Amino acid sequence: MSQTAAIPNHVALIMDGNGRWAASRGHERTWGHAAGAESVRACIKGALVAGVRWLTFYAFSTENWKRPAEEVEGLMELLCDSIVKETPELVEQGVRVVVIGARGALSEKVRRLLEEMEEQTKGGEKLTAVLAINYSGRAEITRAASALAAEAMGGELSPVMITAETFAAQLYTAGMPDPDLVIRTGGEKRLSNFLLWQAAYAELYFTDVMWPDFNEDQFREALDDYGRRERRFGKIR
Repeated sequence: MSQTAAIPNHVALIMDGNGRWAASRGHERTWGHAAGAESVRACIKGALVAGVRWLTFYAFSTENWKRPAEEVEGLMELLCDSIVKETPELVEQGVRVVVIGARGALSEKVRRLLEEMEEQTKGGEKLTAVLAINYSGRAEITRAASALAAEAMGGELSPVMITAETFAAQLYTAGMPDPDLVIRTGGEKRLSNFLLWQAAYAELYFTDVMWPDFNEDQFREALDDYGRRERRFGKIR
């Protein structure tokens, strides 16, 4: 990557293609999810090397509950195993982990392990890795609107005082920078209900590479592509 190329402060990743990758090799879909864990490590390493400060992974959407029970169970087991296995290295790397999404639907074990991971990594200052688990962009927006409506009805907030800033403060991502770059693997070209409010001005990068094959080199290619783009935010220059 050129020394003068712009580096995104926040990169968000839609990790797609695990199941298809596994099926093409004659394995169960959960095998692909397990293989994809290495790609998470690669992106964290790539972000640390490049100087990216925020990295958000779309780990489990609210729609994923519709998948076969055995796949969902496998995903949750993989999540628990990964938390236990990866936390010490994340602490050593200086990576702080933050979890966003509706935790109430998760099992007590998963919630406990996520909280322990957040607590143990809270001192990380080099990179913040955000895990979007049981996350839905539309549900997040609806939740924020409901909270503001309740404040307005209770006389705590005048409707005319509701701004983009007060709305954003009610989102799971309150206090976080918006993503500069959203990467989606697996060949699909859509956001799939991910960071709908936050990604309003994000650059989008789509690749046919399946998530388990997305390595540090491919991550750098996405950053290079971002660095070649001109971000005007509505201005001429």
